[in-house]
Amino acid sequence: MATFSMGQQTYAVPMALFRKNRAKVCAALRENAAIERSTYVLMQGGRDVSFNDTDVSFLFRQESYFQYLFGVKEPDCYGVLNIDTGVATLFVPRLPEFYATWMGRIISLDEFKAMYEVDEARYVDELDVFFEKAGPKLILTLSGLNTDSGLSSKPAHFEGIEKYVVNCDLLHPIIAECRVIKSPEEIEILRYVAKVSSDAHIKVMQFMRPGRCEYEGESLFLHHAYAVGGCRHTSYTCICGTGVNSAVLHYGHAGAPNDRIVKDGDMCLFDMGANYCGYAADITCSFPANGKFTADQKFIYNAVLAARNAVLKEARDGVSWVDMHRLSCRVMLQQLKDGGMLKGDVEEMLSAGLPGIFQPHGLGHLIGLDVHDVGGYLEGQPPRPTEDWLKNLRFARILKAGMYVTVEPGCYFINILMDRALADNSLNEFINKPVFERFRNFGGVRIEDDVLITQNGCENFAIVPRTVQEIEKCMDQKRNWKN
Repeated sequence: MATFSMGQQTYAVPMALFRKNRAKVCAALRENAAIERSTYVLMQGGRDVSFNDTDVSFLFRQESYFQYLFGVKEPDCYGVLNIDTGVATLFVPRLPEFYATWMGRIISLDEFKAMYEVDEARYVDELDVFFEKAGPKLILTLSGLNTDSGLSSKPAHFEGIEKYVVNCDLLHPIIAECRVIKSPEEIEILRYVAKVSSDAHIKVMQFMRPGRCEYEGESLFLHHAYAVGGCRHTSYTCICGTGVNSAVLHYGHAGAPNDRIVKDGDMCLFDMGANYCGYAADITCSFPANGKFTADQKFIYNAVLAARNAVLKEARDGVSWVDMHRLSCRVMLQQLKDGGMLKGDVEEMLSAGLPGIFQPHGLGHLIGLDVHDVGGYLEGQPPRPTEDWLKNLRFARILKAGMYVTVEPGCYFINILMDRALADNSLNEFINKPVFERFRNFGGVRIEDDVLITQNGCENFAIVPRTVQEIEKCMDQKRNWKN
């Protein structure tokens, strides 16, 4: 049985996983009345991309839909599926002889066939000849909107494709829906990469302290994920916010590259996830820089933890994700009210949109081959909510067993949103201003878990300290470090 792994100590991903994915997609396509016999799927893998105008390439990551169907690590490949039979043909670049000098031995077609458990392997320059012989009535290529990025996938193309009848629209909603429910084989990869990421987070939590820099925590996470877990990639740019930076939702970008020195009294919010064989983890840990929560830190942290716990208790097959978001916000607002920051009726706070001041993002998202995985707003699924405090939800679906989602409530003190709330009479009536203002430079707290939805509940793959007591105990185990 062919597998992918990065070494003996890392998880061996069976190529049968991708063979099953192909069978799943073919079966779903055959159920579509618009697709007749002698229809083929044509997929184009990711390309090797140069760094601007140089002869250096970006570190390659496979296009996600192509990874889903073929599990191929090499760039510039194509794949074809015969929908009637399920036969899969992989097309690889025909490499020049000098490739062997600079890049290593050229892999034969038979080796590619065995390595990826496809029915046939051929060269990319044979695509036209292949289709001339196959005589397809229809070729399906992939084009569709990614509702998280606003970008569309680009349909496969090869010289000569214009001779055939091509449809770019039918495939996308069907293959995206196939990706929403994870197979048992996919679940095991996701469990593995979540465990690697969890262990790396614990290392970082024990390492960080006042005087260290945010990027040192990022570096340690990357080292553990790669050196121990074989994860060459992360699923997104690491977010390592401390102090006021912990309220910047997507901190860590080029203009804010995790470069602040940690100070005593800071709250740390580290959102990092490794990636293995294309599959993503996305875990956030929030903790005090010096290892001990202050009263204010404990107040906000426990409010977020209560929201997270409420969702993990209720999330299961058949439950609305929008209802889970409402539940988490209701619980968090009640905690903030109990602690003296808010006043009034919590249901009225929800109606007024107050949750969006403290948590402008959604409760979580689908996760899989993309950290914000596909399938959120496909045709036939519940539309995006229109209320300001709900419109940033990345999906609004009814949960199904086999979905894999993040649960990530947060509470942030963002100046522009705080000012907006204080200036809005429909919101400021709920705010105890002296307490609210005390947190203006607090930053934020987010707790994010990677959760598999089951028939009767959910399973959390993020294995990290979560209660105040667990975090303080974990961090105390390394307090004697001198470096």
